[in-house]
Amino acid sequence: MNAIEGKKIAIVGAGPGGLTLARLLQNKGADVSVYERDLHEHARPKGATLDLHEESGLRALKEAGLIEAFWANHRAGADKLRLVDKNGNVIFDDHDYADREVSRPEIDRGPLQKILLDALKPGTVRWDRHMLSMERAGMGWKLIFRNGETATADIVVAADGANSKIRSYLTPIKPFYSGVTVVEGAVKDSAKDSPDIHRLLNGGKIFALGDDGKSLIVSSKGDGSLVFYTGCKTEESWSRDCGIDFSNREQVQNWFAKTFEGWDIAWQELFEHAHGNFVPRPQYCMPFDQHWESQSNLTLLGDAAHLMPPYAGEGVNMAMLDALELSDCLTSEAFKDSRTAIAAYEKQMLSRASEVAAITMDSTNALHSEEAMAFFLNIIQPE
Repeated sequence: MNAIEGKKIAIVGAGPGGLTLARLLQNKGADVSVYERDLHEHARPKGATLDLHEESGLRALKEAGLIEAFWANHRAGADKLRLVDKNGNVIFDDHDYADREVSRPEIDRGPLQKILLDALKPGTVRWDRHMLSMERAGMGWKLIFRNGETATADIVVAADGANSKIRSYLTPIKPFYSGVTVVEGAVKDSAKDSPDIHRLLNGGKIFALGDDGKSLIVSSKGDGSLVFYTGCKTEESWSRDCGIDFSNREQVQNWFAKTFEGWDIAWQELFEHAHGNFVPRPQYCMPFDQHWESQSNLTLLGDAAHLMPPYAGEGVNMAMLDALELSDCLTSEAFKDSRTAIAAYEKQMLSRASEVAAITMDSTNALHSEEAMAFFLNIIQPE
């Protein structure tokens, strides 16, 4: 008998981590429901592509029996990177290494979500369940949603991301500001609307690094669009206090031209033809030494547990590895009860997250320094 036999498990959040956990637990006979605030699976744009790592994201998919579906839907060549300076000069080009082993294959978020959703039992994901609060219900929890619905569960897993509503029920520890704010934008038809950047992308990624502490990352997507992210050191409140209307393309364009003064004019293609609103995203990181007392009926995974900036490429991979490790602990006969199983999971998860968060913050600072180019070259150049 394992720690969750006969218990109802609620996973809040239908991102890759939450859906991976649901699949893994269902494979072992668990009673699982996933509660997601979106109205349906196509309710919001899917963002940039994801690179999955052999030891984490890909490992979780293998254990979930979904690795063949991944390879059928991944984007060959999307892992190819061009490192350029602020003038668009190519400093390093992955495309020059045709025989280089692909260790971090890419997949768009939409296809990955579909793979995971299709693998679940019908009705597992309950859409339009925007979490408002929870309250104790016997030995478990009652979940209260904005649409007036409620649900009960013996164990709740918070997979609800950076702004988790559930985290505070487990710990008061809050993230700290990394010092960097990102402005995100997207171009719907990159070949037509940003041809110079489209050619430079060549179906992969661009990392543009300046000697002025600024960065610009561009990723192609399988539907012909691209997404881009500026990175600058700012005050934490900059996005609220700067006076920029991020739904106003001209205002954001003017900000970019001024802030990225000295960068090649070609980068302005991205802002001139962006569709939808720009989104400012202050980047946060959880303290490296965080810990809490484990509970028998509540735990966290992914960004809800260990939010950190994206500059080490670990976010989705850590979430999926969390899902694998948590499912193993909850379904192992080695643990006598759910508290013991959750404590074992949290011990290894927090230890791993502490190490990665420290590395990520080092990378974040280095990529927004005068030595950014040398730092990144040292990471990516083949031996």
